Amino acid sequence: MHAITTFDSAEMLIGEAWVTADETLAVQDPSTGEEIARIARGGAADIDAAVSAAEAALAGEWGRMSAAERGRILARIGQAVAAEVEMLALLEARDVGKPLKQARADALALARYMEFYGGAADKLTGQTIPFQAGYTVYTLREPHGVTGHIIPWNYPMQILGRSVGAALAAGNACVLKPAEEACLTALAFARIARDAGLPVGALNVVTGLGAEAGAALAGHPRVHHISFTGSVPTGALIQAAAGKNIVPVTLELGGKSPQLVFADCDLEAALPFLVGPGVQNAGQTCSAASRILVQREIFDEVATRMAEAYRALRIGPAVEDLDVGPLVSARQKAIVAGFLDALPAEQILARPELGELPPGGHYVAPALVAGAAPGDRIARDEIFGPVQVLLPFETEAEAVEIANGTDYGLVAGVWTANGARQFRLARDLRAGQVFVNNYGAGGGVELPFGGIGKSGHGREKGFEALYGFTTLKTVAVRHD
Repeated sequence: MHAITTFDSAEMLIGEAWVTADETLAVQDPSTGEEIARIARGGAADIDAAVSAAEAALAGEWGRMSAAERGRILARIGQAVAAEVEMLALLEARDVGKPLKQARADALALARYMEFYGGAADKLTGQTIPFQAGYTVYTLREPHGVTGHIIPWNYPMQILGRSVGAALAAGNACVLKPAEEACLTALAFARIARDAGLPVGALNVVTGLGAEAGAALAGHPRVHHISFTGSVPTGALIQAAAGKNIVPVTLELGGKSPQLVFADCDLEAALPFLVGPGVQNAGQTCSAASRILVQREIFDEVATRMAEAYRALRIGPAVEDLDVGPLVSARQKAIVAGFLDALPAEQILARPELGELPPGGHYVAPALVAGAAPGDRIARDEIFGPVQVLLPFETEAEAVEIANGTDYGLVAGVWTANGARQFRLARDLRAGQVFVNNYGAGGGVELPFGGIGKSGHGREKGFEALYGFTTLKTVAVRHD
């Protein structure tokens, strides 16, 4: 067995201390079902202590620090993360179940977020505003104060980076509550950050259950901003809890993201981007390309080519570094299986063979589905598993109608050589990100990310995220 890490994972970082809880929770390897670690079951008292530690940091060294020095610290953290990519990748693979190459990409992205926000920290400026004679008016961007971060289990390192990185760059002090299914890299990151010089209390990590520690953080009266990535129902609960304290919330929720494939596209270039974003991380991605809309004249060709790619997929334990790993838990496996078991057998166009796998692992064979209607549950609801639905269309207008026909609006892809159509669809598709003749842009640390509708509100990533982690103050000075 691979060593998990050198630290005691059943501890939480609160202020300067690594503390334990009265109870712990088991950490399972989704590839095998075996217990590989335990985490502390923190609760409301731990959240309150973490908020107090964050307040002390704001009143002390962290709050008095210049933006330039904050940036230097974040840059050092990024360098330290980059030096520990292999350790973090193995930790993530064992904790979440994703193949090592995907976990390695996530660790590198975490380093890049720290570098990006380190460079942005001293470039977050206000503006002067022309006003009446005798006045000078300007704006200041100031940190909210204590920010709460509730991150999910599917991309723990990436979402920590884009959320906590931006908040720290803006001068906030953070309380992080990782998903109970995926805490190990968050705890490892906290140690790396402290060793790289992050002041005491600027980052606090409380592990535990969402209904306990997460709920306490969302509703805490001294938390000034909440950032949450996860499911729509949980997002609604968090927004309601924060609303009682009139606290702003950034929500990045679900998706049922379409790719629109027109007959004039470069199909050879498109095919890897049609399959890959649907099965990456076993489909447990909010921006997964779960609907593939194909113009009817090339529908059969695309279906045949995608079916070939599906049958060639290799599924296995995360540490074997194949194409698809297990789902994160038995519960998630049951959810995905429920969607597929409800389908007529003839609608499943292609699935790979699972082969011999560890009996305790949470494996589901990826499924390419055809023959469903746009309004069917399989084509409308988020599955969060390796399932893609092929849907035909005749005209551009029909493609837009189908693409916009869900409650979600996170990401969309367009494949066409028609330049005018590219700009029309970029305008007409209801999505927070639209990719033309590509999908995902390689992650795009610099690219603002977020949704509309039930995909949430607010933006993470890029420079835009810094605005969400600040409040704007207007100063009007009369001098005549």
